[in-house]
Amino acid sequence: MHGRIVSVQVKPEDLGKAVGVYRDSVIPAAKEQKGFHDALLFTDSATGRAVSITIWETEEDLLAGQASGYYQEQIAKFAELMIRTPDQEGFELAYSSRV
Repeated sequence: MHGRIVSVQVKPEDLGKAVGVYRDSVIPAAKEQKGFHDALLFTDSATGRAVSITIWETEEDLLAGQASGYYQEQIAKFAELMIRTPDQEGFELAYSSRV
């Protein structure tokens, strides 16, 4: 399994709106992607920082979202809320108590 970690900065007052977009739009779109397994969202209400971790069956599934434009479409949903360009990294999942 492989994971994508994306860190986003929004205005603290917009964090609730960003969580809503993630829950109501990004996750349903992710569930339609081949190989999507799970997602977690961590937030800091004082700073407006959010970190998303998505887990994919294979590295190919994770990378396919970049090649197809899926990832860019999801990030664009936060365009009016973000105060800096998001950072992203990919990792191989070495251990999970859930998988």
